[in-house]
Amino acid sequence: MSSKRKITVAYGDGIGPEIMEATLRILDAAGAQIEPEVIEIGEQVYLKGISSGMDASAFESLRETKVFLKAPITTPQGGGFKSLNVTTRTSFGLFANVRPCKAYSPFIKTNYPKTDLVIIRENEEDLYSGIEHRQTQEVVQSLKLISKPGSEKIIRYAFEYAKKYGRKKVTCMTKDNIMKLADGLFHKTFDEIAKEYPEIETDHKIIDIGSALIAERPEIFDVIVTLNLYGDIISDIAAQVTGSVGLGGSANVGEEVAMFEAIHGSAPDIAGMDIANPSGLLNGAIMMLVHIGQPEVAEKIANAWMKTLEDGYHTGDIYQEGLSKERVGTQAFADAIIERLGQGPANMEPIAFGKEATEPMNIKLKPAVKQAKELIGVDVFLEWDEEGRDPNVLGEKLRQLDADGLQLQLITNRGVKVFPGGMKETFCTDHWRCRFQNAGQSAVTHAQILDLLKQVEALGCDFIKTENLYTFDGQRAYSLSQGE
Repeated sequence: MSSKRKITVAYGDGIGPEIMEATLRILDAAGAQIEPEVIEIGEQVYLKGISSGMDASAFESLRETKVFLKAPITTPQGGGFKSLNVTTRTSFGLFANVRPCKAYSPFIKTNYPKTDLVIIRENEEDLYSGIEHRQTQEVVQSLKLISKPGSEKIIRYAFEYAKKYGRKKVTCMTKDNIMKLADGLFHKTFDEIAKEYPEIETDHKIIDIGSALIAERPEIFDVIVTLNLYGDIISDIAAQVTGSVGLGGSANVGEEVAMFEAIHGSAPDIAGMDIANPSGLLNGAIMMLVHIGQPEVAEKIANAWMKTLEDGYHTGDIYQEGLSKERVGTQAFADAIIERLGQGPANMEPIAFGKEATEPMNIKLKPAVKQAKELIGVDVFLEWDEEGRDPNVLGEKLRQLDADGLQLQLITNRGVKVFPGGMKETFCTDHWRCRFQNAGQSAVTHAQILDLLKQVEALGCDFIKTENLYTFDGQRAYSLSQGE
């Protein structure tokens, strides 16, 4: 019986086959105990009519091996094709995206030579849930979903990662000054979990100034944990300021399955030319080796890679006149790394993965505490494009409605209060939020809401969605409108 660890491998599209060949040659020469099981994904699978880009046998391979080394793919133009990465992350519960961003100056050109940070991004929720609707002639919505368990898992992972790799500080980034409930939940959860790790320094940045600081002073950060969209954006910013997006590898980690890849795309314009830099995929493979319990092989490859950079053997994307010794192609770059296996860098700090790197992380969730939930109103969203879109006309029509005390309280347009007492300068679309509550905000029944919707329909208004208004343990669990 083979003692090698079976892994699922996909050569991908564009430059994918070239950089995967180079990467696997390096892993083999370094003594990695792996047994690749090759699957087909990407463009050719899409063109067979499989909208996910992976067929059933590929999913079965991943379910068996639980480790996926993936080259970049090309998604065909046009609608109907799902993101393979998003499908894989959500199908297998790959909740944590991990992107190390480190400077390798002066061998990789950067203005920030002291940068060494890791961005840990929530991977399953937020706007990437992909729940969108066109609701009126003019308005579409995209739902941002943030859960307590999802937030807790990724935040615990970030602290455990910091502990495991000797990192000293974890920074949380959100926009909870605006999205007080959604981003507020993430920030609140971060503050709660931080108390369990008193040895680790913590802070919080609003995402806009946080992004600016990554672009200007990335060396002040160590580990950053954030929501899905923000993490997607800042991880590319961080990779670029450290030298090149083309060098970055990433891990997508779940409780059972993990996927490792380069962060760049398939670059079909240079496919087959033997000029692509395999470093991004190789760095992803190094993370994979640590994950499967082969840190010594990971160290050997990482240090040989840095020695190759120091010796000046560079692919065209990182070649620098006066510093580089030789411009090499994809496979020659891999050969140079293989020649240096067992050697380490002289100017950069060698990589050393301690025993802690292979220990499991504790990301178990705490039992949820149920809160008392009470229905106290409903927001009814309408499409209305009559009477010059005068909110006062709409408001007076809706004030006629009364569902056993459930009555109109206010109307907003794109979140801004326009009735009663709105400002005439406010621009209005055909999309209106109409808030109904009982006097004194007493409890509301579902029967009242159903009665109200019948009355709205009888009035000739097109209701397009509703959102119930709740309190939890007496605390308001919905946002106020601007101007309310």
